[in-house]
Amino acid sequence: MKTALVTGIYGQDGAYLAEHLLKQGYRVVGAARRSAANGDSRLVELGIENEVEIKSIELTETSNVAQLIKQLQPDEIYNLGAQSFVAESFSCPEYTANVDALAVLRILEAIRAFCPGTRFYQASTSEMFGKVQTVPQTETTPFYPRSPYGVAKLFGHWSTVNYRESYGMFATSGILFNHESPLRGAEFVTRKITKTLAQIKHGKATVLQLGNLDAKRDWGFAGDYVVGMWLMMQASVADDFVLATGKTHTVRQFVLAAATVCGFDLEWTGKGTEEKALDRKTGKTIVAVNPEYYRPAEVDLLIGDPGKAKAKLGWQSTVTFEQLSEMMMIADLRRTANK
Repeated sequence: MKTALVTGIYGQDGAYLAEHLLKQGYRVVGAARRSAANGDSRLVELGIENEVEIKSIELTETSNVAQLIKQLQPDEIYNLGAQSFVAESFSCPEYTANVDALAVLRILEAIRAFCPGTRFYQASTSEMFGKVQTVPQTETTPFYPRSPYGVAKLFGHWSTVNYRESYGMFATSGILFNHESPLRGAEFVTRKITKTLAQIKHGKATVLQLGNLDAKRDWGFAGDYVVGMWLMMQASVADDFVLATGKTHTVRQFVLAAATVCGFDLEWTGKGTEEKALDRKTGKTIVAVNPEYYRPAEVDLLIGDPGKAKAKLGWQSTVTFEQLSEMMMIADLRRTANK
């Protein structure tokens, strides 16, 4: 039986990855901070909380990381632990760099020292492309990060490449474009949309406030993307892969798709910061623009080309944009109704 160590086990990706690994017959050891938000709620929602072993880890502590890896001697390590909220990285750039950049180095050094045969997966991100240089983005597109989060992740990405090439380690990076699910944190825009719309529907909120409605993202389903992570680790040669749908939608389109499931019929009025969406049935304002939610440096367009992953791994996304928004909206309607 293979042993997989998954950092960030309590996050959206950690939960879906643990579920997939368990189905493949792995012993799954999840590592998380003692103070991790929401605890094992996502594992509970998937019904696997009793099948995952939980270990405490602090990615900012070198000795803590090294001791766990030395003791466990895992076959595979999936590094999903991170400060992953882009907007938050502007207010805590140093912490973001410590957890998202230097922590990758700590893990790689521990593998090199104590278990060089362990396979390593680094969760890279499309935010590294930032101010995009080519459309769509591929594994060879130049990086131009536009946030402390993107900069920190780029350090982790290149560290992974460097250890692979310098020491012959099996170290792979998944450059994942936006992937969402009903387990997404409420601070992320897609989940903020579905959660707030559900609250408005049930009379527990009044208006959904958003920033740039025209930002375009390549949104897929997290459950599909963790399968891609696993496939990367089963390859005969370590490499880096873009995981994406190859299709782009705006924040506005996500709002409309989710609102339709919710029973709202939206009509947009105004421009810029004065823009809002009214429900044609009631005349009430459902969505309003709030400049506070604009990023200091905006990323306007991200769209990935998953051709390499499809050709070499046999991976492709299976859930459509419409199915994703409906899945998330129905889940939040259910949660809100049961509170």
